[in-house]
Amino acid sequence: MDDPKWVAIARGYLGLREIAGGRHDPKILEWWRAIGAPWFKDDETPWCGAFVGGALAEAGIAPPAKGAGASARAWLNFGVRLSRAAYGCIVVFERSGGGHVGFVVGQDPHGNLMVLGGNQGDAVNIKPFARARVLGYRWPSVYPLAERFNLPVLSNDGRLSQNEA
Repeated sequence: MDDPKWVAIARGYLGLREIAGGRHDPKILEWWRAIGAPWFKDDETPWCGAFVGGALAEAGIAPPAKGAGASARAWLNFGVRLSRAAYGCIVVFERSGGGHVGFVVGQDPHGNLMVLGGNQGDAVNIKPFARARVLGYRWPSVYPLAERFNLPVLSNDGRLSQNEA
């Protein structure tokens, strides 16, 4: 299955990590600006929404206005709602103290969603997430959905994501 443009862009950042201490990754700071939230000037603030918005912006798709995309749960109002996961869709999860957002790129052999996201253990990576945590699925309204509901099965280490803050 071909990657939507924003997923191909997001994959290019696999391995990008926060910089510990007083320095901050310039790409994360760029994503803050891309989503209209330039008041964030660090890479310690949860940046999953900035990652999603930054990848979409690089693909030519406007993120939520005025920095709203900084909040993971704000992505529940973006684009069109899907009733189930589609390859490349934006998925929003519940998390103690907030939420988490990323792109669905598959499922694991146990049916957990495989999510390409930022700020997953302080890095951009692909991790498995329990479907029970899903708050919603969204699709950019300016991009045709086509048939993307058959998710590829990806292997992983079997540990569900627990660290997205």
